[in-house]
Amino acid sequence: MKIHEFQAKQVLAKFGVAVPKGRECTTPEQAEAAHTELGTPVTVVKAQIHAGGRGKAGGVKVVKSAAEAREAAAEILGKTLVTHQTGPDGQLVRRLWVEEGSDIDREFYIGIAIDREHQQPVMMASSEGGMEIEQVAEDSPEKILKAAFSPADGLAEDDARRLAEGIGLTGDLVGKGAEFMIKLSKAFAELDCSIAEINPLVTTKGGDVLALDAKINFDDNALFRHKELLELRDLDEEDPKEIEAAKFDLSYIALDGNIGCMVNGAGLAMATMDVIKLHGGEPANFLDVGGGATKENVKAAFKILLSDPNVKGVLVNIFGGIMRCDVIAEGVCAAVEEIELNVPLVVRLEGTNVEKGREILNNSGLPLVSAEDLDDAAAKICKSLNS
Repeated sequence: MKIHEFQAKQVLAKFGVAVPKGRECTTPEQAEAAHTELGTPVTVVKAQIHAGGRGKAGGVKVVKSAAEAREAAAEILGKTLVTHQTGPDGQLVRRLWVEEGSDIDREFYIGIAIDREHQQPVMMASSEGGMEIEQVAEDSPEKILKAAFSPADGLAEDDARRLAEGIGLTGDLVGKGAEFMIKLSKAFAELDCSIAEINPLVTTKGGDVLALDAKINFDDNALFRHKELLELRDLDEEDPKEIEAAKFDLSYIALDGNIGCMVNGAGLAMATMDVIKLHGGEPANFLDVGGGATKENVKAAFKILLSDPNVKGVLVNIFGGIMRCDVIAEGVCAAVEEIELNVPLVVRLEGTNVEKGREILNNSGLPLVSAEDLDDAAAKICKSLNS
């Protein structure tokens, strides 16, 4: 689960992580008042969307008066920002964060992610603050320092000081930087984060260490332990199809292709997407209906697929173990009866009750094509889109 920058800063502040003061705003009038309340000569009006690259897209404005804050807010609110992370459709700005200005001396990068190979969180630090860490890793990998740590113990002080000195902090800033990293590691572990990124981390001319930006993602599978975090979820920032899928316990992720996929099992879903690409097609989604889906779940899944205007064809690939092929067939038929099917449909069924499932489909009168195996199914759906 993703949250906004201002929410991330509010969460981190509870762990003692130093962040600038700010105000959430949804109107130009609130932004005007926020500038006055913060009482600093300079404030920054920042668009709040679940994507990076906001500044380059015109979503961050430095202002020097309440009137300028109001003007900047009026310009940004309601604007669709297109960044390298939003995709070409962009994301509508519905809220802002007006933050006190900082007298920046230097910028750095601090981030924590899960190292799957070592099965531990790893703190990353770089002197290249403000840049995309992926670009730094590609161009100057030696500038990224790392230290793995135990979630139970947090980042060791020696490792934190090594990273702080390694990115160029000196004097009192070494201790402040190390303390910042240790507190960030504690927040990461206690909140079951999947990502915690501070870019940039800044030192000020007054000798402070601050999180000028903050990004936190939480592990969805651990949210049952943090019900208070669910209140931070902003459904306006999420794909409506993904929200609808979650209501039926469906694992759905929208992609950029035009072939809708409905599969049972994450591994089979990934394989299905790979084989589609092998035949020259592009999957429009990842959709795993799971092993115990009901007729209603399957029906909902099919309707979600067809609600995507980019979908020009649908491939259903089911290997029935716990999931029975006849249940899939009934769900597909029920969905198509409610939604006018105007795209090619290829169905491959195998496993439990497969003959009964095929009989249901064959007697349904639906305009569908049966496939013998995955390769055959992918070839047929790709061919139907190209013919």
